[in-house]
Amino acid sequence: MVPSRTELNRDWGAKGFSCEVWVDPPGRKWLNFVHDTDELVLVIKGIIRLEVETDAVELHPGEEALIPAHANHSVYNIGGTEARWYFGYHSR
Repeated sequence: MVPSRTELNRDWGAKGFSCEVWVDPPGRKWLNFVHDTDELVLVIKGIIRLEVETDAVELHPGEEALIPAHANHSVYNIGGTEARWYFGYHSR
């Protein structure tokens, strides 16, 4: 089950993370990103493939993943439909 944005703001906020929504068209790719802080991702709609360093996972609605600070990562919308997900960065 996908939490509401209010619930996620509360839960992620308690852990020190922001919470925003991102939307991508089918087939969109975000390649080789690196951030100076941890990032959380939770899928709302669609399916994304998340590659972090040498690991990869498919995320479906309601599934969450942590991208550690300084990890090279890529995101692919592989579901054939629009993908929506929450993302948040840790405030250090």
